Amino acid sequence: MIIVIPAYEPTETMLQLIKEIQQKSSYQVLIVNDGSSGKCEGIFEQAAERGCIVLTHETNQGKGAALKTAFAYIRMNYPNEEGVVCADCDGQHQWEDIQRVAQELSAQPQTIVLGAREFLGEVPVKSLIGNKVTRTIFSIVAGYRIDDTQTGLRGFSVDMLPWLIDIKGKRYEYEMNQLLEAKTAGYRISSLPIQTVYENNNQGSHFRPIHDSIRIYLPILKFSLSSLSCGVIDFILFFLLHWLTNNILFSVIGARVISSLINYVINKNLVFNRKKQSHAKPILKYYSLAGFILISNYLMISIFNDTVNLSLFTSKSFTEGILFMVSYYVQKRFVF
Repeated sequence: MIIVIPAYEPTETMLQLIKEIQQKSSYQVLIVNDGSSGKCEGIFEQAAERGCIVLTHETNQGKGAALKTAFAYIRMNYPNEEGVVCADCDGQHQWEDIQRVAQELSAQPQTIVLGAREFLGEVPVKSLIGNKVTRTIFSIVAGYRIDDTQTGLRGFSVDMLPWLIDIKGKRYEYEMNQLLEAKTAGYRISSLPIQTVYENNNQGSHFRPIHDSIRIYLPILKFSLSSLSCGVIDFILFFLLHWLTNNILFSVIGARVISSLINYVINKNLVFNRKKQSHAKPILKYYSLAGFILISNYLMISIFNDTVNLSLFTSKSFTEGILFMVSYYVQKRFVF
C-alpha cells in the first residue's frame, strides 16, 4: 500500500503525519511537492531523509495535477502494489482513518473508498456550507448520494490508475470528476466515517472558495446544460411546428426527433466523454428512452391542456420540467 500526499506549502504537521505512518505501518509514503516556495524546502528534505519518495513540480499546477504525477509514478514503478491511499498534508486526516481506508480498500479492491468527514464539533462555516451545497448538487445531478464529495482521503486499487490518470482536471475539480465518472467506469463507491481536525480554523487550506468552487461545479453544470439547451431547442421547434401545422402530435414528434438527435450527440461526445464508444448499445437505450419521453410528452400536454384547462404554454412548461428530470436521471444511470 502506498500513501500519496499532494503538498503545497506544507508545515511541520505533514512531517508528524509521516512519522506516525512509518512508526505504525510498513506503507511507502509518496509526496508530490506541487511548486511550494523555498521556505518549505527543508520540510521536503526531511521527508526524503525519512525514506519518503518526493516528486517535485517546479511551479504550482494544482492538486489534480499532483495526484496524477503520483499515480503515473506508481504505475511505472510499483505496478504490483495493492493500492493507493491519498491523504492531505494539512493535518486533517488521522493515521487511524488512513489505516481504515487502506484496510477497506484491501477488502473491496474494485471500490473507491472515501473517508467521509462527519462535520461534528467546531467546523469552519465555509467547510460546512461548501460540503452541504456540493453534496446536494451532486446527488441531484449524479443520481446517487455521497456523504462527502470533497474529502481528500481516498483509496484506489492500482488497476484504477490508468483511468485516474485519464480523468480531466488539474485542480480541485479533478476530485469531483473522479466521483462523477466512477460508476460509468464500473467502479463502486464506499464511504467510511472519519474524524477531521481543523487546525487554526482550517487556515492551512489552499482552497479558494469562489475560484475553486466554480471549477468543482462546472463539470456538474455541464451535465445539466446539455439537456437544458436541447430542451430549449425542442421548446422552440414545438411552437414553430405547431404554428405551421396546428397539429400537437406532429409538433411533438418533429421537435423531439431533431432535439433528441442533437442531445444524443452532445451527451455522448461532450458530456459523458464517450467518443470512442460504439453507438450500438447507447443509441438503442437512448432512443428507447426518447420513445417513452415522446409518448409521455404528448399525453401530459394533452391532459394539462384539455383536461386541466391549462394554457398550451403552461402545459408544455410543466411537462418539460417533469420529463427533464426523468430523462436526465435515466441517461446518467442507464444509457451512458
